[in-house]
Amino acid sequence: MDKQIERAGDDNKNNIGVLYGIGVGPGDPELMTLKAINTIKACDIIAIPAVSKEECYAYSIVQAVLPEIEKKQIMCTPFPMIKDKEKLTISHNKIYSDIVCELLAGENVAMLTIGDPSVYSTYMYIHKRVIQAGFTAVMISGVPSFCAAAARLGISLGEMRDEIHIIPASYDVRDTMGYGGTCVYMKSGKKLAELIEKLRTTDGSDTKTDEEAKMTVYGVTNCGMESERVYRGLDELTEAKGYLTIVIVKYS
Repeated sequence: MDKQIERAGDDNKNNIGVLYGIGVGPGDPELMTLKAINTIKACDIIAIPAVSKEECYAYSIVQAVLPEIEKKQIMCTPFPMIKDKEKLTISHNKIYSDIVCELLAGENVAMLTIGDPSVYSTYMYIHKRVIQAGFTAVMISGVPSFCAAAARLGISLGEMRDEIHIIPASYDVRDTMGYGGTCVYMKSGKKLAELIEKLRTTDGSDTKTDEEAKMTVYGVTNCGMESERVYRGLDELTEAKGYLTIVIVKYS
């Protein structure tokens, strides 16, 4: 058994299980860490953020490098992509309750999440509640999508004194225009057209600053997956589609 799981298990009393939030990286199975693979192997139950294995990006990434995951018990824990707080609470309560039942039964649960669990991950909602309730929860880092996207593009995210801003593009991005340094817009999804329009307005403004005048735009959709697409410039970016689109804007 994985040494980390053994150590975490020692911290629990009465054979209570441990929850692991496992980052599986952005899409390329080869970018999964050994720690993530070994922890998944050692866990009893695999929780996935989807209604089925077939619809889960994280599961398909793991399956490509660890086929034996198919023999594991799968717990489907779909997180609705909505902003209705009441409905979100109901959903999170059920997921939390289901996981706690398994922990109380002494089962170690591996909850998969694309990218890294610390970066805009729905896993954190459950992680915080499990910790507050007195259980043990452990996070296993994964390669963040924006790092993988920068590598795919062959560009740096930050050099010397450059600032790096990580921004959830699904929310209002108007105040982020012209931050300086590098702006990374995560999971643009339905707001991509709006983001492009805002960037185009900034790029063409008569009152733009010297920094804004040197804006360079990149984009990557489904980084590391078979359906990966790379875009350079606003004109190419207009062709982008998909929830997992990373937009990188550099001011130099």
